[in-house]
Amino acid sequence: MELVQTLDLGCRLAIHDKTWRSFASDNYAGVHPEVLAALQDANEGHQSAYGYDQYTKALEEKIRQVFGQQAETFVVFNGTGANVVALTAMMPRWGAVICSNLAHIETDEGGAPERVSGLKLFNVKHQGGKLTPESIATQVYDIGFEHRAQPMVVSITQSSELGTVYTPAEVKAIADYCHQNNLLLHMDGARLWNAAAALGCDFADFTTNAGVDVLSLGGTKNGLIAAEAVVVLNPKAVDGLIYLRKMSMQLMSKMRFASVQLLALFDGGLGIRSAQHANKMAQELRSKLEARIATGEIKGLEFTNPTDANAVFATLDPTAIETIRKQVHFYDWNLEIHEVRWMCAFDTTTEDVDRFVDIITEALKS
Repeated sequence: MELVQTLDLGCRLAIHDKTWRSFASDNYAGVHPEVLAALQDANEGHQSAYGYDQYTKALEEKIRQVFGQQAETFVVFNGTGANVVALTAMMPRWGAVICSNLAHIETDEGGAPERVSGLKLFNVKHQGGKLTPESIATQVYDIGFEHRAQPMVVSITQSSELGTVYTPAEVKAIADYCHQNNLLLHMDGARLWNAAAALGCDFADFTTNAGVDVLSLGGTKNGLIAAEAVVVLNPKAVDGLIYLRKMSMQLMSKMRFASVQLLALFDGGLGIRSAQHANKMAQELRSKLEARIATGEIKGLEFTNPTDANAVFATLDPTAIETIRKQVHFYDWNLEIHEVRWMCAFDTTTEDVDRFVDIITEALKS
């Protein structure tokens, strides 16, 4: 039966089931209530457009306080835009980026870095989702050879696509290798808040102080809507970024509404608190399943990666996967080994976890 929705613009409009919960992605969660309140506060009156507003200026100052006085901020719409703009600004047209074979820029951005920017990606095998100086070195050759795109940037993801977290020492080891070999280091921080919450240290400890040159600062996966930023930690690492943002269609006119969201995450520790909660829910999901495995209630479920942040990876029977997914949505990760990914968000509750654990238990019992 066709659903016809009559819109009354004088009334609130909600056409989705507000009780539906998912473990598919932290992108599925809504906007944090405190962020919505910040948006409302920023909505009154007029402000200059294209980043010349008071909220963007305040964000730029906050970023300098957090990441260092040399830091420059370029607000964008989304993570793909942040990565493409950042990487494009970090190299000439003949440059190449070394990244993990699981990196978002390699597998999940529709070829945007290569198609939009024209750069080349060299992917290498990961170790628990992470790169190492040794794995990076496998692509650092033929420097100056005209027949090969030239490696100029290394891109790492924090937290990684497998939910693991780079320690400050691991980031520094990579940065040191990069700089010794005339490479720049880019960090895709789509889940940077979850990494910071897991590490229990300041952002600068595993970015600026560890030698990261340019950062894609995520926000959408932590309760924002269309608000990310490129943070230049080493101004010498980029060229023309102010123009590339416009050319890449990532310069928003009403920028105050993105900037105020990112400001809200820094205000009163909201971003860290939200990420800590998401991480805690992932740990709770895993520990409760582990307890049922230990008692024999669950059989045939194995965890495949550490749960450092807000992701749980596991393998289980494919029939059980489909049975569980009929009640709670989530994504397959590796079809060959029947591996799935379960993500928690800032609004995941203990009740959500308990219900999911019961559903998984029932499916694996039968």
